[in-house]
Amino acid sequence: MSTVELAVTQELTGNIVHYFDQLKDPRSNINRLHLLGDVIVIAICGVLANADGPSAIAEWARLNADGLQKHLALPHGIPKKDTYRRVLSLLKPNDFQACFVQWIESLEGLSDEQKEGYRKQIAIDGKALRRSHDKKNGLGALFIVSAWASDQGISLGQVATEEKSNEITAIPKLLNEINIDEAIITIDAAGCQKNIAQQIVSGNADYVLALKGNQPKLYEVVQKFFLDHLEDDFARCPVSRYEETEKGHGRQEQRIYYQATVPVDFDVGHKWAGLKTIGTAIRMYEQDGIHHSDVRYYISSLRRKGELFATTVRGHWAIENTLHWSLDMTYREDESRVRNRIFANNLSWLRRITLSLIKKHPGKQSNVMKRRMAGWNIDYLMQILTGKTT
Repeated sequence: MSTVELAVTQELTGNIVHYFDQLKDPRSNINRLHLLGDVIVIAICGVLANADGPSAIAEWARLNADGLQKHLALPHGIPKKDTYRRVLSLLKPNDFQACFVQWIESLEGLSDEQKEGYRKQIAIDGKALRRSHDKKNGLGALFIVSAWASDQGISLGQVATEEKSNEITAIPKLLNEINIDEAIITIDAAGCQKNIAQQIVSGNADYVLALKGNQPKLYEVVQKFFLDHLEDDFARCPVSRYEETEKGHGRQEQRIYYQATVPVDFDVGHKWAGLKTIGTAIRMYEQDGIHHSDVRYYISSLRRKGELFATTVRGHWAIENTLHWSLDMTYREDESRVRNRIFANNLSWLRRITLSLIKKHPGKQSNVMKRRMAGWNIDYLMQILTGKTT
């Protein structure tokens, strides 16, 4: 074994498996042949290498047995498919996720200079696993609410619910499970709730919440404020303005952001914890000779600073563009037919965490190609897994 290969082996067995040491094994002691850490690491590797379920994970592991035996204990050889299914159907999702987050955060390694003045942005949004429904047993599609570190491209946690309407109750649970201290939390209109704003402020964090018709009085007041002041270009009140233009995909897009301090006579504002500013994002673009535009409104506990507001609003869109879209395009998540809810939740988490690893890898290949290459070459897979290139 070469020096480089030995170093990677020590990184895997000494570091990654270590993060699962305190994870309680949910299996019966009777006939338990395989170590929990080995099973989890193989599951991670299999999903990273294009496997989409226990059968595919087991087959990938069988074909790569020689390589895996260099990195893992495997006292009874390579586990069969039922072992992966059993483990992923029994592990408590919250505990499972917590181990991964500690591991992923250990790979980040921000320098002291980078940490100075840095504030993590956490985007929270939901996504349905469209083919996970089970009409025979009265189950709709499983809905996953995710926390995504927008600037780092890292999954921080998720909560599974049976219906999209339960997103409002899932968000507070998710906020309780992740570290939000000093972060900026962005949530779409479904999460624009007084109790959620209070929870974020109480957790020593700030929020930027999108406004829509689910808060009709607040929406009406904020919309009226900006329509009124846009008529005279904010001659009657101070405002922070930030503008950007972007070209690509055959169109030119212009975005203008306005952020204003909450007016003294803002009657509905006192009901929202920490509310300091309101904002709007105006997007205009032309495509196929047709002019399009849309306007969105926000409330925030951030002080007035136009560029930060613009960056935060734009950063929230990353959960759609870099997480949800990638899950569908790279992992074909919408095609998953897993019915067991715990299994589906844990498998969904494996997709998100391996996507985080893929995005952190410095290679210029697409996410799809990186997964293929990980399946073709175990040394390349280890590079992605450990965050180290050779």
